[in-house]
Amino acid sequence: MNSSATQADILADGADSAPAVPGPTFDELGLSPLLLRAVHESGYVTPTPIQLEAIPRILGGRDIIGLAQTGTGKTAAFTLPIADRLLEGPHRLRALVLTPTRELCQQVEKSFRKYAQHTSLVVTSIYGGVGFEPQERALREGVDVIVATPGRLIDQLERGNTSFDDLEVLVLDEADRMLDMGFAPQINKLVAAMPPYRQTLLFSATMPPEVEVLARKYLRRPHVIEVSRRTNAATTVRHAVYPVPRSLKSALLVELLKQEAMDSVLVFTRMKIGADRVVRDLELAGISATALHADKRQAQRDQALADFRDGTIRVLVATDIAQRGLDISGISHVINYDVPAQVEDYVHRIGRTGRAAQTGDAYTFMAPDEIAMVRMIERVIGQEIERVSVAGFDFGS
Repeated sequence: MNSSATQADILADGADSAPAVPGPTFDELGLSPLLLRAVHESGYVTPTPIQLEAIPRILGGRDIIGLAQTGTGKTAAFTLPIADRLLEGPHRLRALVLTPTRELCQQVEKSFRKYAQHTSLVVTSIYGGVGFEPQERALREGVDVIVATPGRLIDQLERGNTSFDDLEVLVLDEADRMLDMGFAPQINKLVAAMPPYRQTLLFSATMPPEVEVLARKYLRRPHVIEVSRRTNAATTVRHAVYPVPRSLKSALLVELLKQEAMDSVLVFTRMKIGADRVVRDLELAGISATALHADKRQAQRDQALADFRDGTIRVLVATDIAQRGLDISGISHVINYDVPAQVEDYVHRIGRTGRAAQTGDAYTFMAPDEIAMVRMIERVIGQEIERVSVAGFDFGS
């Protein structure tokens, strides 16, 4: 493929004369009864737009570019048809999903296990921050699907614990995030060890030039599915901006957390040291909180998420590692303690609440030097965000 081509060219390359996708229920998408049973037991009847478009085409063997954010149902859009494909055939590694983070890796593995629960398919996840031995053992016992972060998978490949000889499907999930995190060399190394004739599925929230290059390099006449733009803020989220001096942000957070409705709160900071400082301030105020960032060991991160999910911890303070890939239901509020540096980061952050047709609240603490970024966010998402003044905390107070 010519890497200098534009996204419009990719769209043109992917054009086909296929008939319209089937009707509005999972029963009509061509999935195996074993998978449909799990779908129904999970309470799902109507597929999301990306599932409606992607599932029949993946079942038909097409390469896919899916431009979609988290919360759109994209994970099931590829786990269901891949599981369907693997129901017949040898018990060998036939599908691989590459993800940028351990958390997303665990989420995708969970999706595979949920939908394949009535089958004999074996799924395992491979990521760093934990011991090699359990992963080695799982690989040597044999798997049908691996969900992995690139670095640890290369380690296992070089140790001879797995082989891509029989690989049929490759998924590059959150490709823009993987490239942002510097994984391009690892992706290239892994793909070089795979059969050239395979089905490749690429999912990304955005389509910068680097992702276009990746798509042109590894996908064949992909069909492009775009269900939402990265600048579309969730319509189920209520936004508010709180003007506050930087020195009073922690005090304002403590004040807002006095509200009974704020029972499950995800707070975003720009830096790891900032997340730890906010947790310390909240604990001094008697509020249960924990931090999630890259300096935490995997066991600590898993425990933080488990405590937040089950309500043991009321407030999870995270850096942008938690923007995407976290599937946590029931988050009542997202608070941008620091205004994000990019508009798409704002959209991803607030997308952690207001999920599954529920409503949620997204508050942004705006210091004087963050006014310009907030105005840029408003211009790009196409809406003015309400300013809320709290006595004793506003700029002029």
